[in-house]
Amino acid sequence: MKMVIVYVVCNMDKILLIVEELNTAQFFIAGLSEQGFEVIWAKSAKDGIAAMTQCEFVAVLFDLHLLQDKNKADSHEFWRSQLQDPQRAVAALAYSNSDQERLEALELGADMYLKRPFIIKELLLNIDAIHRRAERVDKARQSISSTISFDELHYTINTQQQTLVLTQTEFWLFKYLFERGGEVVTKEELQRKVLNKPLGRFDRNLDMHVSNTRRKLTQLSLPREWINTVRGQGYSFNPVINEP
Repeated sequence: MKMVIVYVVCNMDKILLIVEELNTAQFFIAGLSEQGFEVIWAKSAKDGIAAMTQCEFVAVLFDLHLLQDKNKADSHEFWRSQLQDPQRAVAALAYSNSDQERLEALELGADMYLKRPFIIKELLLNIDAIHRRAERVDKARQSISSTISFDELHYTINTQQQTLVLTQTEFWLFKYLFERGGEVVTKEELQRKVLNKPLGRFDRNLDMHVSNTRRKLTQLSLPREWINTVRGQGYSFNPVINEP
């Protein structure tokens, strides 16, 4: 059973399956098809990345075994690219079933880690939970977006009838994350775009500016979680709302 992805017709809920092993592919294709999903099977990370440029998927399943093969660079590129869509659920399919592998998958950006033997119902429950959370985040982002304004002349942010006074770097850092709408932005990108210099191996300037901005948010009783740390990846804007 060989498949080469050339074109994907986007006319129903689709799940992208990135796995090389035939038995695993057949298991998920059969189980998810019974639940009304169309499964697009890609046998490599490279084919998976190509498929994601052609269509929207409600979820992506990625076999961690692909991180071990000769084309593991493509696998790492997949994890970088999937971070650009925070609303897409990404499941890491276990290879070793080890705690270390689970932690590494979560650090890469997986929303869930599925141990062998795989259970279709567990996968679907996780996907539903992730989509419900994404909907809440989107509503919160829309609510917050209508209450935040940026004063680029004075480097201040007006929100919730308060004025947050920042340094020039802190201001552009926060605005850059805010305008990315919840996407994870790598430290390397922030360093280049905001601090205008490459990220050094022992450079802590970016982390210092993030820490200072969070401190100023807290001083005004605003959520420090607006700047969210994504371990091993970078930062994102997290539109949490203060409870009254």
